Amino acid sequence: MEKYKGKYRIESNRLKGWDYSSEAIYFITIVTQNRECNLGKIINGEMALSEFGKLVKTEWLKSFDIRDELVLDEYIIMPNHLHAIVIIQNVVPDNGTAVIDNDSAVIGDDTAVICDDTVVIGDDTDVIGDITTAEAH
Repeated sequence: MEKYKGKYRIESNRLKGWDYSSEAIYFITIVTQNRECNLGKIINGEMALSEFGKLVKTEWLKSFDIRDELVLDEYIIMPNHLHAIVIIQNVVPDNGTAVIDNDSAVIGDDTAVICDDTVVIGDDTDVIGDITTAEAH
């Protein structure tokens, strides 16, 4: 086990080389600072959220309302942490940004083709940008 600043620490469980912004299903845990039990208490086997816990719940759920690429499967708030299963999915944006998948792209309602690292809609005169920027002009 490695030491950091003279203390033992647990190695990361993250998969080396994995892009965690990739489309996939993720199990996540978010822990309060210093593991302080400020999200609520378990009373008679049920979680009773504190005012702060209610705020966390509201803001957590709002995240999925404002982000089309995120889908919430399940979640539970505990006294000092939150567990969730979150799905990241590709979404076709309505703002002209291209979503690229190997040799084709979707830009709004239009399908494009990638030719020589350039996104093309329709005929060759409708070149909209380099594949690295992939934004409609």
